[in-house]
Amino acid sequence: MASTKSRKEIVKCGKDPSYFFNRYSMIQHPTKGLIPFNTFVFQDDCVKDFNEHRFNIIVKARQLGLSTLVAAYAVWLAIFYRDKNILIIATKLSVAQNFIKKVKVMIKSLPPWLVMPELTGSSKQHVEFSNGSQVKAVPTSDDAGRSEALSLLIVDEAAFIRNFDDLWMGLYSTVSTGGRAIVLSTPNGTGGQYYDLYTQAEEGINDFHPIKLMWNVHPERDQVWFDKETKNMTTKQIAQELMCDFASSADNFLNQQALSRFAMQIENPIEKWGPKSNIWTWKYPQADHNYIVSADIARGDAFDYSAFHVFDTNTSEQVAEFKGKLPPDQFGSLLAEVGKKYNNAIVCPEDNTYGYTTIAKLIDEGYTNLYFKKEKNKLATMHGIPVEIGMIGFHTNASTRSAIIAKFESVARNGTVRFRSSRLYTELKTFIWIKDKARAMKGKHDDLVMAAAIGTFLFDPNGEPQHAEIDKSYKGMLAGFGVNKADDSDKDIAHHRSKIDPFKPMDSKHYFEDEEQLKWLLQ
Repeated sequence: MASTKSRKEIVKCGKDPSYFFNRYSMIQHPTKGLIPFNTFVFQDDCVKDFNEHRFNIIVKARQLGLSTLVAAYAVWLAIFYRDKNILIIATKLSVAQNFIKKVKVMIKSLPPWLVMPELTGSSKQHVEFSNGSQVKAVPTSDDAGRSEALSLLIVDEAAFIRNFDDLWMGLYSTVSTGGRAIVLSTPNGTGGQYYDLYTQAEEGINDFHPIKLMWNVHPERDQVWFDKETKNMTTKQIAQELMCDFASSADNFLNQQALSRFAMQIENPIEKWGPKSNIWTWKYPQADHNYIVSADIARGDAFDYSAFHVFDTNTSEQVAEFKGKLPPDQFGSLLAEVGKKYNNAIVCPEDNTYGYTTIAKLIDEGYTNLYFKKEKNKLATMHGIPVEIGMIGFHTNASTRSAIIAKFESVARNGTVRFRSSRLYTELKTFIWIKDKARAMKGKHDDLVMAAAIGTFLFDPNGEPQHAEIDKSYKGMLAGFGVNKADDSDKDIAHHRSKIDPFKPMDSKHYFEDEEQLKWLLQ
């Protein structure tokens, strides 16, 4: 019979996996041998996400110890909870066997009093316990895991698994009765099921919780480490293996160097608010600053999204953005609210078919600081002279589109405007050249890109607004772009694979905080 002290310690470990790892777990280091598993903050954050979210998808830089972390998590779940069927899908047999080897090293290193269930089965690919739990690792195959009813599915290096598109649809059914999933990988180009699952998770249109772990989340890596590590790496290798960049085809609108620089600027918003929390804020308005709100408008119930950005023209930076589906009139009310919040900002909607409804709503809301095609029309309204609605907003045609796209490419490539948005970055990675026209890949979106192009066209980096006339110099800039030729990017452009989203809203109850699940340990 365990002592009262050890019983309390068992329950504490069963409730808190990070405590269990750091207090009792050992791992095999390639050069130092058996060492305590002292987790880093980013690893503790991942474990918290594993417990709080039923589905997690991770895009990661290499050598962050994530495979070791999920192996430790599998051990914790198997020994502290009954009847847990845990399956790991690996790229090949040797990887599957190595995963189980990590599991066995951890189990063997634990104090005997802490491991309440007995080890009843063991092989190179599985371990089984007397409490009904088991951990099994298998290489990729067409029927991997299909007949299982799983408590936890772990898919390692999913982007490199052959036919993962087809495999995933079968695997999902194994966790559909209440199981959980952790899908992790370094990037391997755009397109495919892993890429779609991750990008859809970022956009909030499936039930996966996205986790991005770039090279610098590791506290022992600094710029000196990065410079040394990348000395003999290609641009594409850096983007994929360290920057968590899916590194799409060589026909990207922005070259890989510009995309990598863009990725380095990404920040988590300090606040998410508005409809479905889709307004992301990075900086609140400052009293003495001027702002521009530029908007791309959609119908609100179809494929495309309505989107806007808020730019601080004093500092040439993005401070807020929205991407969502709203009827055009509701979008107009939202633009008026945001415009007032940001010091009565200049609001510039695109005057497309749905834009007129949005503009009309802005006028109904009494919002007057609107973008006019001609300066004289703005002056007229300031003196109470009515102006036709067609003179308000930015008109996009072949000529103006080329001009705004050209300037946006320039400011994004040269870094003269500071962007922070992961959603905009996601769109840029699939914004490509198709027959000398920059547009979104089939099945992808460019709503934030176009809103940003309008916005960055309306002011110069020194803060001066640009009104009315299209600068002729931008019309010729696209001729110099052609198609970006990254030195080592793949030529194949993968398209949207599947519209199927098998996920449904899940109960958010924190299963692992339920002490009832741990009572068996104390019997």
